[in-house]
This record gives sequence, C-alpha cells and structure tokens, in this order.
Amino acid sequence: MHAGFFLLLAASASRLVVRHGLDGTTPALLALSGVLAVGYAAGVVWWDALGRRGRLTWLAAVVVCWVVLVAMAPSFAWCAVPLFFAALRLLSPRAAVIAVVVLTSTVIFAGVYLADRVDPSLVLAPLAVAAMAAVIFLELQRLIDDLVRTRGELAASQRAAGVLEERERLSREIHDTLAQGLTSMGILLQAADRQWDTAPDAARRHLRRATEAAATNLEEARHFVRALAPPALASGSLPAALGELAGPPDAEPRVLFRVEGDEYPVGVEVQTALLRVAQGAVANAREHAAPATVMITLTYLGEAVSLDVADDGSGFDPGAAVSAPGRGYGLRAMRDRVAEVGGTLTVESAPGAGTVVAALVPRQAGREEGTSG
Repeated sequence: MHAGFFLLLAASASRLVVRHGLDGTTPALLALSGVLAVGYAAGVVWWDALGRRGRLTWLAAVVVCWVVLVAMAPSFAWCAVPLFFAALRLLSPRAAVIAVVVLTSTVIFAGVYLADRVDPSLVLAPLAVAAMAAVIFLELQRLIDDLVRTRGELAASQRAAGVLEERERLSREIHDTLAQGLTSMGILLQAADRQWDTAPDAARRHLRRATEAAATNLEEARHFVRALAPPALASGSLPAALGELAGPPDAEPRVLFRVEGDEYPVGVEVQTALLRVAQGAVANAREHAAPATVMITLTYLGEAVSLDVADDGSGFDPGAAVSAPGRGYGLRAMRDRVAEVGGTLTVESAPGAGTVVAALVPRQAGREEGTSG
C-alpha cells in the first residue's frame, strides 16, 4: 500500500512535468508533492511511536496536503487510493465513511475538472474504486481477526494440553514416590505389628526400616516440590541409586542388584525414568506378589540401556491388571515414562510364574546432562 502511494505520486508528478513543463506553478506543485511524500514517509517510519492521536494528526495533515495539491493539479487525484486504506485502518467506522466520501468526492471533482465535461465514468469509476478498497480492507480485517482468534484458541488449547500433561506427570511422580513409599511403610508397620509379641527383634527391624522409608519419602517429597531430580541421583550415579533399592540379606523380599556391561554416561531424563521404573516394579512386587527374591539388572548395551526387574512372586495376567478398575496405573505410568525418553517397556508375567518388567532405552535418548559415573 505504501509503495503504491509513492508510485502514484511519482506518476502524477511525471505527468504534470510532461504536460506543463517546469514553467508557471509546476515547481511549487512539485515542492508540495515532495512535502506530501516526506510527510507520508514520516508517518510510516514513526508509526508505532506516534500513538493513536499522533496517527490521526498525521492522517489529517496528509489528507489536507493532498486536497490542496489536487485542487491545483487534479492529476494527483488517484493518490487517494492508499489514503482510503489509511482512513479505514485508523478511523472509527462512521469517521472512516466520512473520510472515504470526502476523498472520493475530491477525486470525482478532479476528474470532471480535468475533462471539462460531465462523463458518467468519471463519477462511477472513483465510486467503484472506493467501494472495492472498502471491501478489500474489510475482508483483510476479517481475515486478521480470524487469525488472531484462531491463535488465541490454539494458545488456549496448548495451555489446556500443558495442564493435562503436567497433571499426568505429577500423578506419575506421586504414584512412583509418595504413594509407593507410603505403601512400603504400611507393609513394614503391619509386619512389625504381627511380630511385636512373638519376634520383637524382627519387629524392631521392621520399624527401623519403616523409619528409614519415611525419611527417604520425606526427602523425595522435598525434591518433588522443588522439581529436581530424584535425591538418589542428585549425588550419585544410576547404578548407585538402583543399588540403594537392594535391602539387607534378611529383608523380605530379598532385593538384589547387578550391573552388566561397561558403564557409560546417559542423560538425567533416562536415569530418572529407569530409576522410577525400578522403584515402581519393586514396590508392586512387595505389595501384590509376595516374592522371595527380586532381581534388578542394569545392562549397558552398545546402543541402548536396559533395565530388568524380575521377581519369583505369584505373578498376574498383565491384560487383566490393566483392564481392572483402579489397577494397572503403575504399569501405564512406567510405559509413559519410558516412552517419553524414546524407549519401550514390556511386562512378562503369568499367574504363579513370577514377573519380569523390562525397559529398553536408546543410549542417546534424553538430555546428555549428568552422567552415570
């Protein structure tokens, strides 16, 4: 639009020079057209700095200068087309209509004055141009409004999706940390209560382990609130964190841990996902399977890291656990965690045959921040 204004202004000035030469009022008209060009350009350059009131003043000054120029040289009339758009953009609907009528009337007057006769085309053509300019502007404004509304709706949907994703993440964190820790404490306290009279030493061991679980759970909660990595990973490696899951030899069940392959650095996201899978699998085994032994195996392969948690407990039907109301959330949370870092999780189990939870994550998955050694 702005380029069109300067092009029309230059064409009108050229026509003036060609038809009238540089004699008489031509130099003054060229100077006035230069003032109009500079004034228009100044408004374009400092558009944002002018503010609404400054823009209205600029538009009024440009229109007045143009009207004076047209009154002296009607060939400048067609510079009105870009001014149509400027008026429609800046003014209220009623004021814009008045401005367009004034501009159109000026163009019609200039055309009739130049022709020195009344020709219907000299009246209809400016009216048609003004109408087309108004329609084009209104359509562009509608498209802009639709775009703004669509972007707002998209932003709202993205915020809603972010909220749902964060809720899902928080629910997994709570399930894998606080809920599992409280479940473990409950099992230990129940065991202590059963053996309080018959085996006081064993009961005290259960109480000590419950106290340790409470302290660990509290530390998990503090790190959870601060949105930091699990405390076991904050000051150690993934093998060290998994090793902490292994209890004393007389613990029930007996939890063992081993590492296979040459250890290499993996991202914090991968370490966190594998640690949470191990914690969840061990907690599920304690709560539901009553195993004698749980074996945690961390294997460093060439291009991937695998984690296997196997128990010799009662086993279950994985499909039935997922479909049962209120059950299977832990397995779903594990799968989601592993999938987020580009890995896969499989569960092999059957009633009476124990359970194996296996996670496989590509070596380069997750962020390469933090190391395993």
